[in-house]
Amino acid sequence: MEVYLDNNSTTPIDPKIQKIYTDTTSIFGNANVIYKQGIDTRKALNEAYDVIYDSLNASDEDDIVFTSSTTEGNNAVIKTFLDIYLRSDDKSKAKNHIISTVAEHASIKAPLAYCKTFGMEVTYLGTDKFGMVSIDELRAAITPRTALVSVLFASNETGAIQPIQKMAELCRAEEIPFHTDGAQAIGKVKVDLTELGIDYFTWSAHKFHGPKGIGGLFIKQNAPYIALIHGSKNVMGGKRAGSVYNNGAFAMGAAIKMANSDEHLGFISKDIKKLRDKLEDAILELLDTKVYVPRTTRLDNIVVASFRGIEGESMLWDMNENGIFISTGSSCSSEDLEASAVVEALGEKVEIANATVMFALNKFTTEEQIDYVIEKLNVIVPRIREISMTYAKQKAFSVHID
Repeated sequence: MEVYLDNNSTTPIDPKIQKIYTDTTSIFGNANVIYKQGIDTRKALNEAYDVIYDSLNASDEDDIVFTSSTTEGNNAVIKTFLDIYLRSDDKSKAKNHIISTVAEHASIKAPLAYCKTFGMEVTYLGTDKFGMVSIDELRAAITPRTALVSVLFASNETGAIQPIQKMAELCRAEEIPFHTDGAQAIGKVKVDLTELGIDYFTWSAHKFHGPKGIGGLFIKQNAPYIALIHGSKNVMGGKRAGSVYNNGAFAMGAAIKMANSDEHLGFISKDIKKLRDKLEDAILELLDTKVYVPRTTRLDNIVVASFRGIEGESMLWDMNENGIFISTGSSCSSEDLEASAVVEALGEKVEIANATVMFALNKFTTEEQIDYVIEKLNVIVPRIREISMTYAKQKAFSVHID
């Protein structure tokens, strides 16, 4: 049996979405031309836009830009404020401060590090032992020169869900634009862009059973924005140049409609959560295991666990040999065997943070598959520990977070 449990990294495309993706390759025209192929394409793209706006409850006055990925959208938002700062006449008074968190994805941390090379300042808020960012700490970090606040909606590494609506409300009161990386949100929690009150929201279709290479960037009306990719101004109102990935956009619209529906989210919160909990309970029955972030404030599809005396890569290797595919650390850095900074931020020791692994289910995960994983864990964990000098010297630390 093969069991894919790295779904916070990427998901298999849904067969229904794949059919839309392949069937619409015939709609190939340039949407900006006035002959038949262009008119047909523009009509289909408008319909896809309507589906996305309706599904995410975005206002017609707001913009949604098709991107290649969440990474592109995150860079576009952050570098907008770098551009504004660099163009300011008096940099000693210009807004040059961005607030983010230690739990962010590399596609936030890397452009923020880039901004710092030009003189911008970045404050990284920590998390508590449950992966939560304090709103009081956010409030205290704001200064008169704060230009942007960017907080991850839900962690790809721990599943911790942040109180985005409350954070956005605080920033709105301070007249500071607020961005959230929503890569892990769509398909796992209800996303209502109007209700959230945010200025920017970014996502990738492949995180919720859509195709790779297509994502989106929501920009609230009047929010600052400077295009990251320049070219023809006839594409997406000049906000993102380059030919539109037509069939990718059509497929993404259908995938969003499906993923953000009450039917799908109800299935995740009930059936998939039940499987997740079964797996987690079985892991905690093993001696010297630990899980992270309370179930009530965690995505319903993920278990993050550490096994005393077992390195993460050792677990990945043995699981892979048994046809079970999991991950360690950031989902976009599976070859990086350094300790997870996100897990360290929970207060975990470096040697334990380096031993954490993630089991992320998707809507196609079955109980038979979870039973198989549990069966293999009960063999693999004792086997590795038998040859682990580290484990032989360590004390038991079994902890259960309800």
